[in-house]
Amino acid sequence: MKLGIATAASVVGIEGHPVRIEAALLPGLPTFSIVGLADTAVSESRERIRAAFAASGIDFPNTRITVNLSPADIPKYGTAFDLGIACAILAALAGHAGPPNSIVLGELGLDGSVRPVRGVLPACLGAIHRGLTGAVVPVEAVSEAELARSRVRGVWHLTQVARAFGVRANPVPPCEEIGAVGEPEPTAEPDLADVRGQAEARLALEMAAAGEHHLFMVGPPGVGKSMLAVRLPGIMPLLTHSEGIEVAAVRSLLGSFDGRLPTRRPFADPHHTASAAALVGGGSSPRPGAISRAHHGVLFLDELAEFAPAALEALREPMETGRVHISRARTAVVFPARFQLVGAANPCRCGKLFDGGCTCSPASLRAYRGRLSGPLMDRFDLKVRLRRPSAAELTGPAGEPSSAVRARVEAARRRQAARFSEEAWDTNAHTPGEWLRSHTEVPAGMRRAIRRALTTGALSARGVDKLLRAAWTVADLVGHSAPRSDDFDLAYTMRVMGVNND
Repeated sequence: MKLGIATAASVVGIEGHPVRIEAALLPGLPTFSIVGLADTAVSESRERIRAAFAASGIDFPNTRITVNLSPADIPKYGTAFDLGIACAILAALAGHAGPPNSIVLGELGLDGSVRPVRGVLPACLGAIHRGLTGAVVPVEAVSEAELARSRVRGVWHLTQVARAFGVRANPVPPCEEIGAVGEPEPTAEPDLADVRGQAEARLALEMAAAGEHHLFMVGPPGVGKSMLAVRLPGIMPLLTHSEGIEVAAVRSLLGSFDGRLPTRRPFADPHHTASAAALVGGGSSPRPGAISRAHHGVLFLDELAEFAPAALEALREPMETGRVHISRARTAVVFPARFQLVGAANPCRCGKLFDGGCTCSPASLRAYRGRLSGPLMDRFDLKVRLRRPSAAELTGPAGEPSSAVRARVEAARRRQAARFSEEAWDTNAHTPGEWLRSHTEVPAGMRRAIRRALTTGALSARGVDKLLRAAWTVADLVGHSAPRSDDFDLAYTMRVMGVNND
């Protein structure tokens, strides 16, 4: 028996797990079998490898071949195992080990070419975490793998690998020219100066950016809800290096990573026909959903009341925990989902409730509002009502630009970072209730208002904590060392009175 060994990686959720590939060449009738909880795409690698060997001038072993993917209890998905299995077979033919202390990733074309695959970055990060410092990847994915601080070798054809093992093969074909890795992120962003009027909504947006709060906006069609939402990333701080790596890992898993470390906050805006799986992730081989695409950024759900109630209810736990657990019969995965939800809705189905002339029946109005459940609405930190801007506001001077607002937001974030420097959280929105209750002095008038709101149901116990968090954010924006009476008044307005007045 001849035995060859190589190492690949299986990405489960967002975490890479090294997989030991053992290829045994045994006496007997020629067969090729793969064992170890492999999906259809992995099993089909047998045909791709046979054709790639033939196209590369490599003599395929005329023996019984058994390939084992270990550990067998970790699911293996996709075509990224092609190159690793080929390496293990070549190692068996050559009589020595595969690439030392390295993982091997890549899909094989029938002509022997090595093609890029999804999930290179999370696979390399998982390998580094487990002591494997090298990576052999398709040449297009070299810059991606290098983000994990791996020792990276890029390959573009199977003949390169065969010759490295000392196995006879055709000459290595020239590498096709690889274009520039991705394009620079656009420098022009939608500017908050484009929004006319809506002073209260602009303030709510600034508070949301400063404290990482969820925001709900309600108003007639065409008043600027979407304009405000798409400008939220532009007033948020840039991603840190570690946050950029996490965002890049999700994009790599989805096949949308361009090779450049992102610095701007992601923005996801799925259509209201999106299913629960599209929002939170899922599938037989679970993949990230929109909330993971918005990790460390903004998830904007326009026409919130038009989304399927089951899809909206699936957001409730991730909004609080910053991650989503997906369980299937064969596996359970966890995807990162620390996002800011911005929801926008009309006040009624015809949209004219605030303007007068609403044509909705009472039953229609109740049904429309009933699509947004109380538990979901309770998870929004800030709620604001938009009105139609006046003619003077529409024709007046432009509003404050995003750059000025971002400067205040960044200053507020620095105050939070200093305050929470020794804690496990870093923004007001994620501050535990225990810390809030022990470090926040609530004025007597506000305590009475909170008691009344609790009695009437306008506030829940969760809502009280969210009110305290919002008050801290207001204090950070204006430079107070702790929330004052005016800070609480504004937070109370945004939390309780924002959409309940009139």
